[in-house]
Amino acid sequence: MRTHTLPSPTRVRNLGILAHVDAGKTTVTERFLYLTGATHKQGEVHDGTTVTDFDPQERDRGITIFAAAVSCDWDGHRVNLIDTPGHVDFSDEVERALRVLDGAVAVFDAVAGVEPQSETVWRQADRHGVPRIAFVNKLDRAGADLDTAVESIRTRLHTVPLVVQLPIGREDGFTGVVDLVRLRALVWDGDGGPYAEGPVPEDLLDEVRRRRRRLEETVAELHPTALEEFCERSALGEETLVSALRDLTRDGEAVVVLCGSAYRNRGIEPLLDAVVAYLPAPPDVPPVRGTLDGVTQERAADPDEPFTALVFKVNSTATGRMTYLRVYAGTLRKGDTVLDATARRTERVGRILRVQADRNTEVDEARAGDIVAVVGPKTARAGATLCAPGAPLVLEPPSTAAPVVSVAVEARRSLDTDRLATALARLTEEDPSLVVRTDPETGQTVLSGLGELHLEVAVEKIRRAQGLDVTVGRPQVAYRETVSRGVSGLLYRHVKQDGGAGQFAHVVIDVAPLEEAVDGDFVFASTVTGGRVPQEYVRAVEAGCRDALAEGPLGGHPVTGVRVTLTDGATHTKDSSEMAFRTAGRFALREALRASAMTLLEPVAEVTVTVPDSAVGTVLGDLAARRGRVSDSTTRSGTAVVTATVPLAELFGYASRLRSRTQGRGTFTSRPTGYAPAPAASSG
Repeated sequence: MRTHTLPSPTRVRNLGILAHVDAGKTTVTERFLYLTGATHKQGEVHDGTTVTDFDPQERDRGITIFAAAVSCDWDGHRVNLIDTPGHVDFSDEVERALRVLDGAVAVFDAVAGVEPQSETVWRQADRHGVPRIAFVNKLDRAGADLDTAVESIRTRLHTVPLVVQLPIGREDGFTGVVDLVRLRALVWDGDGGPYAEGPVPEDLLDEVRRRRRRLEETVAELHPTALEEFCERSALGEETLVSALRDLTRDGEAVVVLCGSAYRNRGIEPLLDAVVAYLPAPPDVPPVRGTLDGVTQERAADPDEPFTALVFKVNSTATGRMTYLRVYAGTLRKGDTVLDATARRTERVGRILRVQADRNTEVDEARAGDIVAVVGPKTARAGATLCAPGAPLVLEPPSTAAPVVSVAVEARRSLDTDRLATALARLTEEDPSLVVRTDPETGQTVLSGLGELHLEVAVEKIRRAQGLDVTVGRPQVAYRETVSRGVSGLLYRHVKQDGGAGQFAHVVIDVAPLEEAVDGDFVFASTVTGGRVPQEYVRAVEAGCRDALAEGPLGGHPVTGVRVTLTDGATHTKDSSEMAFRTAGRFALREALRASAMTLLEPVAEVTVTVPDSAVGTVLGDLAARRGRVSDSTTRSGTAVVTATVPLAELFGYASRLRSRTQGRGTFTSRPTGYAPAPAASSG
């Protein structure tokens, strides 16, 4: 076992790599690992050789699906890094990662600038108050332009970009950058080796002076100390500028912008330097807050505080269950017993691992500010708080997005049904944004998630990991039937004589629709007078009618919104019984429903769609094609919010359709609101 000297919390950086899919997040991560000596060979996404995209599906698809944690060392600092997914279907992985990070590097494509998912992850980081620096990547591509990308950051993300570098060369001729803080040129050769430092090229001197002046003026406007120096000297010294950039980054008032080409190994070392210089260490962020019996407590990032950690990821591997932790306070040692404050049970930590995606190194302890994986806890789930048994505290868990797409799954062989149930339980344990339920009416196992790709990946994971042959189908919508026009005076005689005591029950019922029928509504009343039907037999008739509601005449769907009135009946002194009247009630209502005008009801949901104002027409047309009824539409700050009632059956596939029609910028939420008549589906 290798031993590692643990750095103090002030020399730790916990950061994530955030971006739109294909902006170059994973390549930036791979270059970090290579330049810091954590790996000895550069992984490439297109070759399927990256460290962080180690899952077979990630390598097959060429995208990041699961957030992967890695550790490396740079300039005497420990950098704990999480490479997050860029596809919107996996935004919950980003949410859980941001909950435990102190900073982030937002990667942007120098050609495309801010892309739709860039906005989404940026808003997520805003919500968590995570300081960021920006890296404009792919400056070697045709059409790459730093200034255009920076302007998109300013206008679409509503932040103040502080550009601290100027590219040397354009597109294929991009060879290096000018450091506007230290006024030096950094040039990389063609073989991906280290940069050569030199003076600013003569042909760029005037442009460098203009950009340095613009940087100083912007910083002075935002930072009081820098403003004082700028007013006195009409310039900012390097030390003041660096200090101000650090403060503005950590306070979230501005974003330092660097540039380069990760694929060609240009600009990565300065980016690592910026991570260390500008992003906060664990002690720089406010103490973590938790509750105990309703009382809020704080714990600082101090190894001597009581141990406090948050579980942000659980992964079942061939060698056991790995639980990923962010240690907020205290020290965790191998063999310690910790309290799962969320579940109120103790767990033993058998091993502590310094994680390198799918590889790891065992260590003896983890301190405040560290991100590690542990082996030993059996039941701790994502969002659980692990803490010292003598000092319990419950931290706020990461939020989980509500699923928007569902599919029915079943094992092709009935013998594999139990194995499928176990595999699905493990899936939901690893990914809390997946929900598994059994439809009580159809009996189907329904898997719900954040998008069709999300579900496709989940099902494929079961197939590959468990060797199960799984079929995936469209979930059956749970229809209902109701009475639109009833019948009166329906007489049913139940007479049965087969030796011994017989069965005798006569009932007369009226059937009518309920006004403002609600799912599950059924009203039974009796107007029988003179004791013609004793009370115990009246209750039996009601029970029989409830039995008949299980299957309607249109398609065997449950019946709702019905009023049944028992108006008359007759008994026999010997042969009448509760069983006879229950049977009579059941068959009487079945006949009455067949004679009534029936309407098929389908489940509907209220859908709230948020899209750019320019896409409203497209969205309204698509909702109309899905038989949606728009109830409200508002516009504010270039964003439109459309509310509509849409049949649940029409929502399948809507998430992907909406994203494709709005370039990924449209989002929607839905909530079931009951049932409405299905078109051209009635009888009678």
